[in-house]
Amino acid sequence: MCSSRRFVALIPASILVGATDLAFAQNDCSGLPSHSELESALQQVVAGGDNAGLGNDMWATVVNRDGVVCRVVFTGAERGDQWPGSRIISAQKANTANAFSRPGGVIGFAGPLSTANLFSVVQPGGSLFGLQHSNPVDTEAAYGGNPTNYGQPNDPLRGRRIGGVNVFGGGLALYAASGELVGGLGVSGDTSCTDHIIAWKVRDALGLDNVPGGVSPTQDDNIIHDVTIDPATGHTVSESGFGHPECDANGAAREIAEALPDTHPVGPNSSQRRER
Repeated sequence: MCSSRRFVALIPASILVGATDLAFAQNDCSGLPSHSELESALQQVVAGGDNAGLGNDMWATVVNRDGVVCRVVFTGAERGDQWPGSRIISAQKANTANAFSRPGGVIGFAGPLSTANLFSVVQPGGSLFGLQHSNPVDTEAAYGGNPTNYGQPNDPLRGRRIGGVNVFGGGLALYAASGELVGGLGVSGDTSCTDHIIAWKVRDALGLDNVPGGVSPTQDDNIIHDVTIDPATGHTVSESGFGHPECDANGAAREIAEALPDTHPVGPNSSQRRER
């Protein structure tokens, strides 16, 4: 009788330990930037300019490989200085880039897909048409909690899976110097082309851009500006299949983006970066 009671008493404890271990594994943000590191990198890139677009303040979100939100930051003095809707868009972009990127060395396509790379494939007639309607945003996670904590170290999104699929520029997968795929970064608050440019520069500053390849001509996950309009159908057409429309009439964002592999090359290319 005593043995039976002891066995029954041990069951809840074992379940509790297992649940704790699982929660820790899912919420593990090791190898990813701290709140202050992400905030500093984003602020420096925005303040540095040469990003085209509108010059707005920005939101950024980082998720781990399980899609759990680790950090949410903004650049303005107050949370309302950025478009409020861009907080969730940045998280959605981070989730998307992580969810549809793969580590190097696996069978099949081994590499990242940026959210910019997904624009054309989800259009009518595209091979992934409808993808943007899969994996919906968790609205309870998105809109819960105290708004005064948005963008702070205790943002209510932290530790939650936001979900969502975004298919325009601003989301990039994060690869450590070792090549390990560790999560995703999402940036939002300006034109989608500028969001991509800022995300690329922030990822570079964080030293999490050791990407193993990609669909762009430079074999990375850069935005590809090759979209035109088919006059017969009125639909967008991308020569590469992974193209993204331009965002400004003067081509400024395109010029900056096409130079990114040279101005901010991918890979473990700076001795100033933190060891991970």
